[in-house]
Amino acid sequence: MEPIRKHVAWHEEHRELHPEVLDALTGSGLLKMRIPARYGGSVPDMRTVVDVVAELARADGSVGWSCVSFTMASWLSSLVPDEAQDAIWADPDVRFCGSVELNGIAEPTDGGYVLNGRWHFNTGSPHATWDAHFAMLRHPDGTAEPALAVVPVSKLTFIDDWHTSGLRGTGSQTSVAKDLFVPEGWLVRMLPMAVEGKLETKLNAEYQAWHVPFMQMAITVAAAPALGMARAALENYLELVPNRGITYTHYERQSEAPVTHLQLGEAVQLIHEAEFHVYRMVERLDAKSASGEPWTNEEKAVARMDAGAAVGRAKQAVDILANAAGASSIYSHVPLQRIQRDIGALHHHAIMYPHTNLETLGRVLLGLAPNTDFL
Repeated sequence: MEPIRKHVAWHEEHRELHPEVLDALTGSGLLKMRIPARYGGSVPDMRTVVDVVAELARADGSVGWSCVSFTMASWLSSLVPDEAQDAIWADPDVRFCGSVELNGIAEPTDGGYVLNGRWHFNTGSPHATWDAHFAMLRHPDGTAEPALAVVPVSKLTFIDDWHTSGLRGTGSQTSVAKDLFVPEGWLVRMLPMAVEGKLETKLNAEYQAWHVPFMQMAITVAAAPALGMARAALENYLELVPNRGITYTHYERQSEAPVTHLQLGEAVQLIHEAEFHVYRMVERLDAKSASGEPWTNEEKAVARMDAGAAVGRAKQAVDILANAAGASSIYSHVPLQRIQRDIGALHHHAIMYPHTNLETLGRVLLGLAPNTDFL
């Protein structure tokens, strides 16, 4: 963890990960958790993936989120036909970025497709070699459906617009494709995989890891950094409290004040609640993939609720601890202020925003359409 922590300030300043951190992640194999074993991947169980991401985020939220992005993008890229995967994973140290916004349009042409679009939040783009993008595939009859396109980073234009208040080290720049030719086999339809479980890849069909719905897998991994950041905030708070009093009171030691006990207890309770929601998602993913039972809309909506609750509870815990730490915690060398900014950025992620997810669950429970294609 220390090799990551020593570069936190560098990540904040340069808005991407330090080369030493990237080398350490690559050398450790932590970027290969959703790469098939025949290409040197490990494909551990989902609990291991979540725990790894949380531990990385405990050192630095930007590193944890970068691991989330690479894991999701490599999982998606392992859905394309096996011949395309052979080309992708020919480089043992390949790095991925990706954006799941449906901000692109793909149109059929001779031998493949023409891709145009603009995608925000491409985490890890300064260091990536491949990019996984969602787009709408247009058909001759005027209909369209979601599709996944895997393209070389060298064929895209990137805009250095990642100037943010939180998760600054992720390098999540905007990518642009203009009349980009995508060969046949490098773009796959998402609905047959998501709804019917039909995979373009034959060799990956042996893995349970590729027999889970993308959205439920993605939100489980994406909520994990919140656990790590909340745990880091608790550790930092417990380091600060014994060495300070409460200004403008007679308390020479903050640790003796009843309000401190209440704040600390509430924060720990919220962290435990966040852990419950994340690990319930893990257990449900494992159980459903093992049984092969289809997901109901209610189960999918509950998973969305769990993701929002996990991030929301973790953010509440961090806010309580940061507020209780006093004015000295706003200095840039104090981790709490960065953690609060980082988890605030994660809390804004559209797929994990608590109120939106609660509304989706309520609609499904009342027999209404979920009002989203990302259930």
